Amino acid sequence: MDLTLAISMAGHDKKQTYVVIKEDELYCYLVNGTTKLMDKPKKKKKIHLQLIKNIPAAVQEEIKEVKVLDDVSIKRILKVYNRRNKDV
Repeated sequence: MDLTLAISMAGHDKKQTYVVIKEDELYCYLVNGTTKLMDKPKKKKKIHLQLIKNIPAAVQEEIKEVKVLDDVSIKRILKVYNRRNKDV
């Protein structure tokens, strides 16, 4: 499964990590498994996001294990990413 992670750079959710589930020309649709669920993703302009290009190996392994993308699996992926990068 090919997922993109993003960090919000502006707004009240600044520095929050999300999973991008859909993109169009101007917007990305973001979920985090807790406050922004798959049923109602957050719509945010691409200009206000920083896409994460270098995903750590532990997170890539977690993404490969996902069979069905749901809120629980998204929460687990972000938990592994945040635990790995809390010092950065």
